[in-house]
Amino acid sequence: MRAPTPRNRSTVHAAADSDAQVYDYLRVLYRRRWVAVPVFLVLFVTSAINTVRTTPVYEATAEILIEKDGSKVANLNDLFQQQETWYNDDFYQTQYRILQSRSLARRTITALKMWDQHDFDGGVKTQSGFSLRGAIFSGIGTVARLLKPVRAQQAAATRPADETAAQSSVIDAFLGRLTVVPIRNSRLVDVKFTSASPEMAARLANAVSRAYIEQNLEFKFLASKEANDWLGDRLAEQRKKVEESEAALQRYKEQNHSVVTVDDRQNIVVQKLADLNAAVTRAKTDRLAKEAFYNQLKAAQGSGGIDTFPAVLANEYIQKIKSELADLQRQRAQLADRYGQKWPELTRINLAIQTSEAKLKVETDRIMASVRNDYQAALANENSLVVALEAQKSEALSQDAKSIQFGVLQREAQSNRQIFDNLMQRTKETGISGELKTSNVRVVDEAEPPRGPVLPRTGRDLTLALLIAAFCGAGLAFGFEYLDNRIKSPQEVKAHLDLPFLGMIPTVAENADRALLNDGVPADFIESFRSVRTSVLFSSAEEGAHKLVVTSSGPGEGKSLVASNMAVALAQAGQRVLLIDGDMRRPRIHEIFGEKAEPGLSNVLTGNSKVADAIRKTSVPHLSFLPSGVIPPNPAELLASKRYREFLGVLNTAYDWVVIDSPPVLAVADAAIHATLASGVLFVLGADRTTRQAARTAIEQLQAVDAKFVGAVLNGVNVRRNPYYYSHYYHKDYRRYYVKDSHPH
Repeated sequence: MRAPTPRNRSTVHAAADSDAQVYDYLRVLYRRRWVAVPVFLVLFVTSAINTVRTTPVYEATAEILIEKDGSKVANLNDLFQQQETWYNDDFYQTQYRILQSRSLARRTITALKMWDQHDFDGGVKTQSGFSLRGAIFSGIGTVARLLKPVRAQQAAATRPADETAAQSSVIDAFLGRLTVVPIRNSRLVDVKFTSASPEMAARLANAVSRAYIEQNLEFKFLASKEANDWLGDRLAEQRKKVEESEAALQRYKEQNHSVVTVDDRQNIVVQKLADLNAAVTRAKTDRLAKEAFYNQLKAAQGSGGIDTFPAVLANEYIQKIKSELADLQRQRAQLADRYGQKWPELTRINLAIQTSEAKLKVETDRIMASVRNDYQAALANENSLVVALEAQKSEALSQDAKSIQFGVLQREAQSNRQIFDNLMQRTKETGISGELKTSNVRVVDEAEPPRGPVLPRTGRDLTLALLIAAFCGAGLAFGFEYLDNRIKSPQEVKAHLDLPFLGMIPTVAENADRALLNDGVPADFIESFRSVRTSVLFSSAEEGAHKLVVTSSGPGEGKSLVASNMAVALAQAGQRVLLIDGDMRRPRIHEIFGEKAEPGLSNVLTGNSKVADAIRKTSVPHLSFLPSGVIPPNPAELLASKRYREFLGVLNTAYDWVVIDSPPVLAVADAAIHATLASGVLFVLGADRTTRQAARTAIEQLQAVDAKFVGAVLNGVNVRRNPYYYSHYYHKDYRRYYVKDSHPH
């Protein structure tokens, strides 16, 4: 059989990925079926019933033209700009809202004398019903009212005092049947009205158009009159303000003539202030540098390391004395070895050594005094500059006082004059525009009684109901799945964490927190650890004891249980294994094995116990156990100590594997310390418990210290409750196979 080509292999992989994606979608829908199916049925059945029961509704349309008020003369650029921005212009948006306003509805109803006809159906008795669109918008409105009762109360409170509850109900019913639709890229607007009577729909659509034109004319007249009156009052007030502000400015100039001539003086003061500020900054920097140098020299003198200080090393005289002192000491040593300590020449040499040492001390003290004097001089210079800076600030403030007042009066006069000029121009423009009494709105096409109903459209509504119900059900299912960011499957471990997946650990019904492979646990639990053991054994090839750190992102994910059973599984494979409880904050290993916590690791690291006394044998052959010991106040310092590294090094000859149960990564820094000393890290994830963000954060922290990952284990897998997550990795036939072959390996 011919091997597949690269192109064939890529096609096969693409098809496999596509099948996997489809399967993942179906798996999500299957898991969330108790949410998706009821939502689908409720929406579809409700919409279908309402569509069938809906009374035929007719819609009449009147088309009107709304011209924007503007100047009679305009250039081409203005015309093109208006044509391009008509849709986003707030003028047209305002007109659309006016067409749907309560005041216009009240005006129309009053003109037609229809306050007693709530349904506007022309006397036709109709059966209550609504379409899918009506049901959706009605539900949205109901939810909005339930979520915002305060806003509804405020809307009711803003209604006119002379409007009764019955009138409000009529207006609401009228506006519910009125629709305003602007035609894009034009100034045309469709005014639509729906009713069970086609004649009534056309009559009301035309009535709204006529009422809008009449109201628009009234608005223009009233607006021009009110604007003229208001501008006349404001113009008189502003004229008085201009006169007062200009008079105040003139009086201030006459009283303080020197104010307008102090600009040059003020500039000199400001420049001097800036120079002093820069000088203070330089002086402070110089003082800090010399102070640091002086403190370093004092520290070096106190610790006896002044000979290595740069200032001393650079002194040629000191180096010469030190050289002479070294020669004398060498001569003394040679004479003492040759003639003994009583040789007369030694007395002269000792006296010369004492003289050189005294010279060396005097010269060193002189350097120390010179550095101290430099520091004190810099400090005095800084203090004098600070005093001069404060004095200059006071002088600058006194110079600014009068000029500030002058600037305030000058700006006030200029502002009042500018406002007066603008009001004068606006008054003239308003007076001219008020003389124009033409309307910018006219009817293009009057509404005619429609020939056929717009609702219901049974086929379209049922199809739309089916699609919307399916979309809502599936969307809700996928929404719940998306919000659930816990790691539940091996695929998520590979996709989101980029770690090798070593195996799944199923849940154990009894004694789940203390279940050991040698303690009568189910066969599938045993086989899962054998599988992980095989992966771990083949992942390490270094010499000496393999140090495996078992950790997790947070507490409660089963790391201690996994560490204990990994140690048992390795020991059952004939490996010499030492299990160390490295969690010296909340130890658990001693409880799993039913042992005491002391003496243990902390006792060994603090020197209070011997290693031989702390390590204990277990009932499992080849497996030893080192508990955590007494809980210390500084676990991280003990683990980072040299003694701990030396202790792990000693274990290389006695054991093949050292399994360390580490604290969670995100809780404390202990796990990172363990990982730096280990040959591999086994990362434990709680199935349907550990979030992706927490796991990624923990892995990033371990990668920051160059931890070597062996892989990840998914612990606490409930294959019976969630079979759709683990069908690729676990099947009920596998369990029967385990039961048939459950002897220990």
